[in-house]
Amino acid sequence: MRTTEETRLPQPDLATVEIGTVLQALADPVRLQIVRLLSTLGEAPCGGLDLPVKRSTVSHHLRTLRESGLVETHLRGNTRVSRIRAEELEERFPGLLTSVLDAAPAVPLDEAANNGDGGH
Repeated sequence: MRTTEETRLPQPDLATVEIGTVLQALADPVRLQIVRLLSTLGEAPCGGLDLPVKRSTVSHHLRTLRESGLVETHLRGNTRVSRIRAEELEERFPGLLTSVLDAAPAVPLDEAANNGDGGH
């Protein structure tokens, strides 16, 4: 039994996580936004993430991110606080997180058409 006030929720050993699992988790726009927010904030509770979805949906996405190895979550009292497993991810998948975070968001199709490239 832990004697601290903080308990880490179960998470996979990243050595057992395949790249496809991580990429699948990052493919969802809300989960990608969560990863970007956590990268900026460092750590945050579910309710501390400014997202256009219900809190229960954020909680579901955080669980998916945790189960895929991207995020770790700690219980602090009754609050679940999450953060990116940045160092571990860099060791397991060098450059992946940096590439994902540095990638520019896609230009909406209608905006690309207005710029004359037809979305290509």
